Amino acid sequence: MSFKKDDKVTFVIEDIGTGGEGIGKVDGYTLFVKDAIIGDKIEAKIIKAKKNYGYARLEKIIEASSDRVTPACLVARQCGGCQIQQMSYQAQLRFKEKLVDDNLKRIGKIEGYEFFPAIGMEEPFRYRNKAQYPVGTAKDGSVVMGFYAGRTHSIISCTDCKIGAVENQYILAVIKSWMELNGVAPYDEQTRKGLVRHVLIRTGFHTDEIMVCLVINGTKMSDKLKESLVGRLTEVSLDSDISTDKCIKSIMLNYNTENTNVILGRQCETLWGKSYIEDYIGDIKYQISPLSFFQVNPRQTEKLYGKALEYAGLTGNETVWDLYCGIGTISLFLAKNARKVYGVEIVPQAIEDAKNNAAINGIDNAEFFVGKAEEVVPHFYEEMARLATDTSATEAQREEARKSITPDVVVVDPPRKGCDESLLDTIVKMSPERIVYVSCDSATLARDLGLLAAKGYKTVKVQPVDQFSHTVHVECVCLLVRME
Repeated sequence: MSFKKDDKVTFVIEDIGTGGEGIGKVDGYTLFVKDAIIGDKIEAKIIKAKKNYGYARLEKIIEASSDRVTPACLVARQCGGCQIQQMSYQAQLRFKEKLVDDNLKRIGKIEGYEFFPAIGMEEPFRYRNKAQYPVGTAKDGSVVMGFYAGRTHSIISCTDCKIGAVENQYILAVIKSWMELNGVAPYDEQTRKGLVRHVLIRTGFHTDEIMVCLVINGTKMSDKLKESLVGRLTEVSLDSDISTDKCIKSIMLNYNTENTNVILGRQCETLWGKSYIEDYIGDIKYQISPLSFFQVNPRQTEKLYGKALEYAGLTGNETVWDLYCGIGTISLFLAKNARKVYGVEIVPQAIEDAKNNAAINGIDNAEFFVGKAEEVVPHFYEEMARLATDTSATEAQREEARKSITPDVVVVDPPRKGCDESLLDTIVKMSPERIVYVSCDSATLARDLGLLAAKGYKTVKVQPVDQFSHTVHVECVCLLVRME
């Protein structure tokens, strides 16, 4: 039977896709349906029909899955942020476990590893310490703040995101009132006019410090507007609706005049307070500026890094390389248990942050390099190999060089695209006893584990960690050991 656009069909959802869409079949024809979950019997309308599969819009739930729940957020279906909020949390964890396990077996052809249940959250809401709200104009001319609808730049009004900090809604209300009172226009992407593009709010979950940063379409703002904004925001920290433990410590401007989808520009100005806030992962303190990368779920990150530390098996005598180290979050977490940690990251500002974070924590056994890991590591390897045999060097220098190029552990935490194959070749050349692979994409993880398996490294432990509840994303930490 052939199907075409606008056909209405009834069927049961049997699986979930990587984007969180429900998957079912009608007479052998596969359909993908957003907002449907396994076990739902639905009526759907086909919106795009290909030869062997199609996409349909959920019209009616005839019989709800036993895993279906009412989303906590009223705009969960329209907003592009949470894909599976309509699924019970235990079902979300099962979905993520299956996703990781299936990818490792299907893509990487990996078998024989110990697979652990996903480490979930005690409270799967209010976990994000960072929120970026686009600002625009509603159809009635009023200021609207919220999030983009899925795959669009249409702003869905939402100031109380259920996975964000509860304080955000009060801060946004003050900024909206300030804009309306002072005639400050939102940015318009079509005309490229208007001032306020985004509002960035960062919260220190362990320190209760809040940063508010307005991203503006310009290179300056009048002193009168600045003073008015600071005055109103410094009052909000005393608002009885906000937890008395939390208060604003930093008010910033970020200048972005580019015609781009990139939210933050390169230049920031401190209007009031500090140019950063502080927070902790474990007992390591980090300074976080508007431009800093920092894990958005610090409580789960502590569990993720704790597992990475466990898999690294450090006793205090090891040399560790941390590739794609960012601002040194994993490096510094490992340094307290290692002899020496080397971190590599391509972003210069991130390395400056890493060095600063090492200094404020009194960590002197971590060294950081700027550049592509697949270029920095081979160059360093060659330099140290020469030094290790240099008769003009001291024995201590030669011994340090030998330890540097024969690490006990290599840690990788790459972006979603995974590791460059040349970097994997370099890691194999360095011949560490253990590789700890931290991943945010189980498909590229599976590919890389397959490549490493072919080069003599066996995957022995796999631990999913839920960093992003109500979304399809899942972190994973894996232990690989060198086969003799």
